[in-house]
Amino acid sequence: MMLTALSGGCCLFLLAAVIPGVQLQRSNSSVSPSSDPEPKPEALIYHPVLQPTEATPPLGTYTLIGLDRKPCIKVTMGAEYIVVQKKTWYYSMDPSRIRTGGYCGKVVAVLSLMLPNNAASLQLYFRKEKNVFYVTKVTAHLAPLPVCQKCSNKTYSGLLDHDKLFQADNGRSFACKSESLLLMSSELKIKLVPLQFQAFTLTNGRFGKEVECWADYNKRVIPIVIGATVLCIILIAVLTFLLLKDRNRQGYDSL
Repeated sequence: MMLTALSGGCCLFLLAAVIPGVQLQRSNSSVSPSSDPEPKPEALIYHPVLQPTEATPPLGTYTLIGLDRKPCIKVTMGAEYIVVQKKTWYYSMDPSRIRTGGYCGKVVAVLSLMLPNNAASLQLYFRKEKNVFYVTKVTAHLAPLPVCQKCSNKTYSGLLDHDKLFQADNGRSFACKSESLLLMSSELKIKLVPLQFQAFTLTNGRFGKEVECWADYNKRVIPIVIGATVLCIILIAVLTFLLLKDRNRQGYDSL
């Protein structure tokens, strides 16, 4: 038996050396093949977790493509849900988990941002009127985990309607670095910061020239106005002092 095995091994070695394409393979008896596929991990159910402290929401860019395969809405913003109970709680939308949907029309367009399992959603309704566009309605929904073990599950929803928010000329974008706080209901607020919106007309999918919001304008202009006013007051005070000083000197001149 031993001799037969040795002779068989020598024959295989000679075949591998003489005939090209023949390879020797080492068998491993400790590894047994299995026909059963590896078990797939179960899909994780996502639930927003409310936080006791506020944080800057991560920035995301969301684009909606119409049936003509051209972008009709482009939005860049960070979104934070503020839940008002006995204590205020916060939740920031994670852009990496958001699914984008909606509708593109000639005068009406809707951008829908949704988290898995309908855990949270935010819809922006755009309207075009003559040469301007604006957001006419905002809806929001949040289904977070309970804030404590004995607390019951609760969802929060809100609606903001019949407004002209974030208005800009057609072909331009509305931009605001200051926070925009939307009161959705008595228990839910939405904070958007910073934001840039454009709908209906986007050249090559890019934002047009920015329309500055009033909050940013006031932050930029009011310090300049206050500084100029203070400078004028100081200048008037100095001129008045020099004028009075000169008059006093003239009053003591001898005849």
